[in-house]
Amino acid sequence: MEKVHYNIDERGIAVLKINNSPMNALDEQAMVQLEESLHTIASDENVRVVVFTGEGANFIVGADINRVSEVSTVAEGIEATSKAHEILNLIENSRKPFIAAINGLCLGGGTEIALACHMRIAGDQAQMGLPEIMLGIMPGFGGTQRSARVLGTAKALEIMLTGKFIDMVEAEKIGLVNRVVPHAEVLTEAMKLAKSIASKGQLAVRAIVEAVIDGVKLPMKEGLELESRLFGKLAESEDKREGIRAFMEKRKPVFKGR
Repeated sequence: MEKVHYNIDERGIAVLKINNSPMNALDEQAMVQLEESLHTIASDENVRVVVFTGEGANFIVGADINRVSEVSTVAEGIEATSKAHEILNLIENSRKPFIAAINGLCLGGGTEIALACHMRIAGDQAQMGLPEIMLGIMPGFGGTQRSARVLGTAKALEIMLTGKFIDMVEAEKIGLVNRVVPHAEVLTEAMKLAKSIASKGQLAVRAIVEAVIDGVKLPMKEGLELESRLFGKLAESEDKREGIRAFMEKRKPVFKGR
């Protein structure tokens, strides 16, 4: 059964969907297929931007509880979470921007995947949360680390230690999502954002993503050095020359990714 699939449109936007009804749980088969899809997307030169969403009424409602119940030793716990980290790192470390289109319940592993994405657009009826503590466990797909980096330690701890569900008014207020839109317009709005990014020079897009995602993990001095190196590479590009010419000639640039 195909539980993860994606389609690419003529603008280079890939819509990546989890389809594991009824709740789009991340069972072992779904995780294997997700990893395969992420590797394919990374190597597909036609893909410029990725919109990640869930099929049906939910985004993703956590890991498969049956699989979690089978993990009963330290070694098994380390193995399971380390593999999940590898897969979600493929999203975060991608130079192609990932936009989470949160179309419904987004809990546990779903919130952890959303946090791995570079941007998040949510419907006003969605709910998010990291409620693993209610099962006597903790987030294991990177949620403890990414939530603290996105929200700050105090808010991240509040969310994880209470296990509370977060409505979209609060999610937008605390910066968990970029913005909230009417429920029926989630994918449309995410596609609008993706279209805007896909229309830009892709050398610059990928350089900016690299500077931000890698740079925040570095001391400021090293982050600025990274920015300088990436800027220097762009300075030699055909896209940079085209962008300047187009600006001077008051026309839209035609970027070629070189």
